[in-house]
Amino acid sequence: MNQHPVIKTRLPGPKSDKLIKFDEQYVSPSYTRAYPVVLDHADGAWIWDVDGNQFLDFHSGIGVCSTGNCHPKVVDAIVHQAQKAVHFSSADFYHELIGSLAQRLGAVAPGKSSKRVFFTNSGTESVECALKLARYKTRKPRMIAFIGAFHGRTMGALSLTCSKKTQRERYAPLLPEVTHVPYAYCYRCPFNLKHPSCELACVKFIEEQIFTRVAPAEDVAAIIVEPIQGEGGYIVPPPDYFPALAALAKKYGIYLIMDEVQSGMGKTGKWFAIQHWGVEPDIITTAKAIASGIPLGACIASAEIMDWPPGAHSTTFGGTPIGCAAAHATMDLLEGGLMDNATKQGKFLMTELKKMQKRHPSMGDVRGLGLMIGIEFVLDKKTKAPAPKVAHEVEMETFRKGLMLLTCGPNGIRLVPPLVIERHQCQIALEILDEVIGQVERKFKI
Repeated sequence: MNQHPVIKTRLPGPKSDKLIKFDEQYVSPSYTRAYPVVLDHADGAWIWDVDGNQFLDFHSGIGVCSTGNCHPKVVDAIVHQAQKAVHFSSADFYHELIGSLAQRLGAVAPGKSSKRVFFTNSGTESVECALKLARYKTRKPRMIAFIGAFHGRTMGALSLTCSKKTQRERYAPLLPEVTHVPYAYCYRCPFNLKHPSCELACVKFIEEQIFTRVAPAEDVAAIIVEPIQGEGGYIVPPPDYFPALAALAKKYGIYLIMDEVQSGMGKTGKWFAIQHWGVEPDIITTAKAIASGIPLGACIASAEIMDWPPGAHSTTFGGTPIGCAAAHATMDLLEGGLMDNATKQGKFLMTELKKMQKRHPSMGDVRGLGLMIGIEFVLDKKTKAPAPKVAHEVEMETFRKGLMLLTCGPNGIRLVPPLVIERHQCQIALEILDEVIGQVERKFKI
């Protein structure tokens, strides 16, 4: 296997170009395809297109293929289970893997309380489950969510999402009684304050303004929040933020739902990102990386909360045997060293990116935990004027040089490689990024 990206053709290559034109005749144009390329196969941290071009994968399928592409242990688990049974509906039938996986997820979830798990097909469905569970248990109608949040695209989850105009446009009316509040975005504090002298004004705002003027705490079922805002820009709150938010929720008897769909399953060096803050949420949603590419999600809650009766919520495909088998293999690999590697390689990337930031005036902020890292681009470091065109150009130019990554937030890019990533692959990515950022800065005269 070649250990460097190899671009053999113009992009898109002739085969990709032909297949893209065919695709556009029959597939919904609502998909937001990042690159003009048709992918063919993948292995570890490498992806090949149909023209034989080889790319270094620093998006892992939007954080899905955490164990790398086609990890042999995951593939073996899928094949073995497919030879036994492809599907049992967990809504109507017991099967061994669903119970053992639920026990295993509950054991690694934060907190000492016993847990129960509802399995879904995706992150969006996990959020829908959490939303319904919170309403069912509390009999309260309101939800608090955050500006910049992404929780999914079905109507309930979309009502909680507040990331991009295009995601919500023309879908009103959405779910009523959802109030969005500012996130702990210290680089661009919505209150124009500085941490820690701000004394967490963003948390106080909820209690002093929202609960007294907009959404009475007595009517709020839950606060739903991402420990690291994903689509919002890979934003990491300060150390005291989540303990304060959890204390606020507990004070008023409000459930704290932690959306770990993008941040969970080892990416930050822990099973769930919220464990970096030492907080136990009432409900956790997860998906994406849970089964290394097989559609699977989960809603995890204490047994005391998740005690609704049969029929209160259900699913046809959530928790299928193949998904559960892939998830068990994924968890084996995470425990077997991949979470440690996320910490190790993440520290290396952060250290090198901070050095790079000093050389590049467009790199306004570098932030992240483990292998979940964001770079926010600006036109000027003093004014922090956002530079969305720079972020997009960096995304496209790195692609042309064989490095695949994705944007996040209005003016950022994310580095979320598979957890099997090796040091020399990180160095390749850094070299390409360094070269491209310099090239883009010259183009935009930054």
